[in-house]
Amino acid sequence: MNTKLYNLLKTDAESRKARALFTLDLMSERAVGIGDHSTKDFYDNAKDALAELATANDELETLDKFASDNYD
Repeated sequence: MNTKLYNLLKTDAESRKARALFTLDLMSERAVGIGDHSTKDFYDNAKDALAELATANDELETLDKFASDNYD
């Protein structure tokens, strides 16, 4: 894989992971994460953040494996 493409994909996944972690932190530790949301909105937002975190982690693991398989 081209290094620039690898770096682009990795940076994108890291950014989405950081955003998801921040969202989960706000929702679980700080009242600002709750705001005027209903319980359903809160739950849906938490599930969305968790799904984004899982996806980003999977992508990072896949990129690392792909890179090690192709560059070793």
